[in-house]
Amino acid sequence: MNDLTQRLTQLSAAEEFLEFFAIPFEQSVVNVSRLHILKRFYQYLRQERGLGELDEAQMFACYRGLLVRAYEDFVASTPAQEKVFKVFQDADGAKHFSADSLRATVPTPASR
Repeated sequence: MNDLTQRLTQLSAAEEFLEFFAIPFEQSVVNVSRLHILKRFYQYLRQERGLGELDEAQMFACYRGLLVRAYEDFVASTPAQEKVFKVFQDADGAKHFSADSLRATVPTPASR
């Protein structure tokens, strides 16, 4: 594990990642989309080819660019529109149940 990767393992909050990479951000965007930004960043990292061939400065620049891209996705859009998490991918976040299936889950009144 290189020094950059080691330092990144110490970060957890979206703000920490944005500050580490010196990316200006609006707190209101991060408040609404913090987990979505980090998940999208991870998705972009997984899609990126050739990271292992980069030196640390190149890797920092690449990671920074991917985090900027992930953050900007949520400046211009919403978590529901971006559908990063499965709950938003499944039927636009809505689950459909029949009235009969809901009635079956309701306890019946005790017999008198």
